[in-house]
Amino acid sequence: MDQQRYSRQLQLKGFGPEAQQKLQQAKVLVVGAGGLGVPVLQYLTGMGVGTIGLMDDDTISLTNLHRQVLYYTPEVGEKKVTVAVRKLSLLNPEVRFQPYLHHLTPENALTIIQEYDLVIDATDNFEARYLINDACVLLGKPFVYGALHQFEGQVSVFNFEGGPTYRCLYPTPPSAQEIPDCNAAGVLGVVPGLLGMHQALEAVKVLTGIGTACAGSLLLFDFLHQTQHKIKLKANPQNQKIDSLQASYALATCTAVPEMSTHDLFDWIAQGQKFLLLDVREEPEYQHARLQKALLTPLGLLPQQVGQLPLHLPIVTVCQKGGRSVKAAQILLEHDANLKVYSLAGGMDQWQRDFSNTLVVT
Repeated sequence: MDQQRYSRQLQLKGFGPEAQQKLQQAKVLVVGAGGLGVPVLQYLTGMGVGTIGLMDDDTISLTNLHRQVLYYTPEVGEKKVTVAVRKLSLLNPEVRFQPYLHHLTPENALTIIQEYDLVIDATDNFEARYLINDACVLLGKPFVYGALHQFEGQVSVFNFEGGPTYRCLYPTPPSAQEIPDCNAAGVLGVVPGLLGMHQALEAVKVLTGIGTACAGSLLLFDFLHQTQHKIKLKANPQNQKIDSLQASYALATCTAVPEMSTHDLFDWIAQGQKFLLLDVREEPEYQHARLQKALLTPLGLLPQQVGQLPLHLPIVTVCQKGGRSVKAAQILLEHDANLKVYSLAGGMDQWQRDFSNTLVVT
């Protein structure tokens, strides 16, 4: 261990060599290398956590850069995990990194998480949070939770020393229609940074035993008005009795939406099929990179504009990752259940993974 590298921590009363040794021996899995994951990864690397797993299958996009400050403009299109490992290794060569360039799934969660002492949830979706929670309960692993919406955020530590689990806070998942979407609602760049630093701090507390970890409590932040509240959470013993993972953690939807693969869409275009390609992202995303002949109709405006669309044609909705396009398809089907509507699975990200910039306007 490089004593000089950690000298400011080693001389800190209440921390010292013993806590530093615990960090060096620790293994932490960070699920998500985006807005929350970036500050978590940077600080845990700098502070000397011995082994860090990074899990994310996403690529860097231009819209990430205002908040995911580990990445640079020339790296747009590269894998986040690959770039993160390259840069974090320069920050601290003493840390061992384990990259995972794929999603956490019910099939791989237990195998991967069992190798770590602590999981940090730096995701942006409920499916991953419930999967992380259930796997951590089964394996007896604590995890640090963080979530944000616009100027607000939440942080807690779950499944630690008999404390509450994530299901004690949110017993059942919301419906797909109830989920706020930061792509549509927006997020101030510094907000995930602030929350990620809080997550890193809670991780250090759990790993070293210093201070008081935020287990049994939920920290609520309103950064716009600079207020903070701490509320007590009550553990429900039933939530510790999970005996297996669910086969799927996909959220239930009110209206089933058929999906179309990128390869099927490519075939439709190549065959000259007549259809409406409806891009439901925001205008800056659309201007950055869009499929040829895609019509821009942001999700928030779709309910008002649906009557102006050529609904006699088959419709394929597309967004960045596939979430908003499902919601858009549901809006269309609620307007007319007889419409022929498909959501593009994986959105523009999947298209560019499969076909690079073929048929893409930039």
